[in-house]
Amino acid sequence: MSKDTGARRVAFVTGASSGIGLAVTRTLAEQGFAVFGVARDADRLTEVVAKLTAEGLEVAGGACDVTDAVSVRDAVAAAVARFGRIDVLVNNAGRGGGGEIADLDEQLWLAVVETNLNGVFRVTKEVLKNGGMGADGYGRVINIASTGGKQGVIYASPYSASKHGVVGFTKAVGLELATSGITVNAVCPGYVETPMAERVRQGYAGHWGITEADVLEKFNAKIPLGRYSTPEEVAGLVAYLTTDTAASITAQAINVCGGLGNY
Repeated sequence: MSKDTGARRVAFVTGASSGIGLAVTRTLAEQGFAVFGVARDADRLTEVVAKLTAEGLEVAGGACDVTDAVSVRDAVAAAVARFGRIDVLVNNAGRGGGGEIADLDEQLWLAVVETNLNGVFRVTKEVLKNGGMGADGYGRVINIASTGGKQGVIYASPYSASKHGVVGFTKAVGLELATSGITVNAVCPGYVETPMAERVRQGYAGHWGITEADVLEKFNAKIPLGRYSTPEEVAGLVAYLTTDTAASITAQAINVCGGLGNY
């Protein structure tokens, strides 16, 4: 359940239509949350909500672009109108992007930072201000960062920089809210098998002039566990952080990466 006491809680998940966001939405709903999921692709999100609802899970949602303050405000208001408040925020929406720094397009840099870092700020601010979180002494903000937010990723400087920013933001806001009952943590996946991971492998294959299978082999070789993590494994840590047992965990950045990162 969403709390150790079994009380129903409400979660707001960004980037909920695929990958880690979809796994988080399903996992939290299966554990008793009412989940309001948002994503830019309204049609895809509608399909996800319909599928999960048909399985008997309490899931709703709507379109939201985390780079747009009005869109964020409207989505948070819709979640509150539907479920009354937001107890748990999972900032998952993100994007990749990179290249050789000398030739990196400035607009790409700005777009990655705008989504991955500024979007986390924008949604967190709106939920804390207007989502009703913490009114009963309980709240969870969980930011999906990356092991790339603790170490550099070659040819992915915008992504690495943005995720480093998410980790720093998490630690600062976690300290700020420490006495409120609201915890703030970052979950840092390594390589996770998602549609985004497929696009990343395609990009590296093109850059290195090798096949996508070769890229996968190279990446798996870097992971002590020898394989990518699954979205469900990442979602499992997110779910744990929502429990009362995890109430003393805050301002942390915790890896789910098969040993790829160890700090």
